[in-house]
Amino acid sequence: METIELHIEAIIFSAKQAVTEAEIISTLEKTLEIPVSAKQVQQYIEQLTQKYNNGNFSYELTPISDGYQFLTKTAYHKTISVFLNLKARKKLSTSALETLSIIAYKQPITKAEIEQIRGVNCDYSIQKLLEKELIEIAGRSEVPGRPLLYGTTQLFMDYFGLHTLSDLPKLKEIQPQTNQIGTPE
Repeated sequence: METIELHIEAIIFSAKQAVTEAEIISTLEKTLEIPVSAKQVQQYIEQLTQKYNNGNFSYELTPISDGYQFLTKTAYHKTISVFLNLKARKKLSTSALETLSIIAYKQPITKAEIEQIRGVNCDYSIQKLLEKELIEIAGRSEVPGRPLLYGTTQLFMDYFGLHTLSDLPKLKEIQPQTNQIGTPE
């Protein structure tokens, strides 16, 4: 007999991106033609999470971006990287990573504010981050000239495995560099 848990598993497994509870409920109600509560979905997702957390599976059900997605367990990331030739992919430059970090922590933020923090022009970095869809234009500032505001995208959240922006490391969690001048506090 089919169970709701199997339908939820099939929905999440077939999705390319994280699936929200609302999407699961809507799909189940349309296909099964029965009312489904958020509490039921949460219970079934908890059962699925426990099922895939044991050592018999190379992937797990992960809460990500206000939804759920099957992701490979950390122990198999290197194997998957080699298989997919991820080493051949161009990585972000240091300047692009710096710019992305500033945007992630200070969003929404203007280009001028980013340049003030970095101390250098960031046109190229912003262009590349927009092309890679890691940032997006989040509107316009109310200051004179109405410059564009930048913020991170859902792809950024997915790529870095963040559920919310509050999952970003706090500044106090970041280890100080060993070549700093002065005495540590």
